[in-house]
Amino acid sequence: MKIAILGGTGDQGFGLALRFSKNHEILIGSRKAEKAIEASENALKIISDKGYSADIKGMTNLEASKLADVVIVSLPFEYTISTIKELKEALKGKIVVSIGVPLATAIGDKPTRVIACPQGSVAELIQEMLPESKVVSGFQNICSKCLEDLDCEVACDVLIAGNDSDAKKVIVELASEIPGVRGIDAGKLEISKFIEQITPLLIQLNIKYKLKGAGIHITGLNL
Repeated sequence: MKIAILGGTGDQGFGLALRFSKNHEILIGSRKAEKAIEASENALKIISDKGYSADIKGMTNLEASKLADVVIVSLPFEYTISTIKELKEALKGKIVVSIGVPLATAIGDKPTRVIACPQGSVAELIQEMLPESKVVSGFQNICSKCLEDLDCEVACDVLIAGNDSDAKKVIVELASEIPGVRGIDAGKLEISKFIEQITPLLIQLNIKYKLKGAGIHITGLNL
């Protein structure tokens, strides 16, 4: 499967690129192709040092969107609307994964707060902008440092929300490819507002207890 990661030069997107490169072709996207190419070369070096090979390329967000089967939107909240507007045609009919959180850092405030999103969540905002795409929400609560450390088994459940059952199934299975991760179908896309707002709580816990990366586990659920 070809997976594009828009904003794949950032910590979260880069970590997902490393993890998914074991089984999939990865297209790292950025507004500037040279920045994406640099990130792809860095990722290939990290993977090579671990003793295996991967297919990772860097390119513009538009090029990556056109080529991919699944597109992961890993953008700061303040750049989401402008970027998605430019990619609407390229994303038609595709599974689009929103991993964004409306953190108040977008307006210069604390990362332990969120901005109210009129649609309810970043994922619902993206779905409104992309009515012909299958938008799925997920990966908001997984630690980027743990993702980037390929020797680390990521201890975290990933809650997946969306209105298209088949699209959700693809992303649940994709999440479960990461060692230590369990992908869980959490319901309709409207539930993503609650999933997104777990992130500032985890950030606060990281700060308070000086953790490398707090995560979540859903107890009592046997899948």
